Order: sequence, then structure tokens, then C-alpha cells
Amino acid sequence: MDNVASCTNVLFEIAEAMDAAAYDTLESLLEHAALVDGASGSVLAEGGAAAVAHFRSIVKIHPDGTWRTKHVTTNPIVAVNDNEATIRSMYTVFQQTETLPMQAIIAGRYHDTLRRIDGTWRLVERRYFADLIGDLSDHLTFDL
Repeated sequence: MDNVASCTNVLFEIAEAMDAAAYDTLESLLEHAALVDGASGSVLAEGGAAAVAHFRSIVKIHPDGTWRTKHVTTNPIVAVNDNEATIRSMYTVFQQTETLPMQAIIAGRYHDTLRRIDGTWRLVERRYFADLIGDLSDHLTFDL
């Protein structure tokens, strides 16, 4: 697999783990990552354990044990330079719960930086930008 595909797959693996609330997988995928609020520049979490703790504190778990979401990551613009890559992409989060019909609840952009660590592409920084905000009442524990 080439570098662009390998880097892009990291984004998709993170989305898959979030939708499954697979916290062990998320912790591993985000082991080297800083999660950053793109608007303010505030660091939300650094490292896999802190990222999982952050998600557990802000995202509601539903009776099936998941977030009842589908994180769809699209339009990746990838630049690879030796052992570092940047990816700008868009995300749309869909959610359906017992009380809400299936709908897009938020859309925005990720600005990601990846590095090759021990031969594997790893996320080292994700900047979140929320551009369109819908009904997050069944997703987050706070108002955005």
C-alpha cells in the first residue's frame, strides 16, 4: 500500500473506532496524538489514554454501547514528505437514536498531521473545526 493510502486509512480507522466506541482501539490509534480545537487552538487531549478519557467525558453512550453515529470522512487532501504527512479532510457525523431520526448532526474539517513511527503512519495531531452544527443533544454531554 502506498503512503497516501496508508495515511488516509488511519483517518478511516479512527472514524470506525469512534462509531463502535472501541476505546481500546482508539487509545492505540491516538497514542501519539494531540487533539486540538481548531478555532481556539486549545489542546483537548494528548496521547491515547487522555483522548479516550476526553471522549468518555463528552460523548453519550447509548443502550447498544455505541455513540449511535457514523463519522464519514471525505475529500482528503494529502501531502506526504518523507516521514511526515498532512491531510485536510471534511467530516460529517450522522446519528440515529431512540429519540432522534437519522440525521447529520455536525459537519466540519479535520487538519491532521501524521508521522511514520517505527515504520507505521500514526496520527500526531488532529485539529477539529466545526462548521455546521445540528442537533447534538443525543451526542454530547454539553452544548457546543
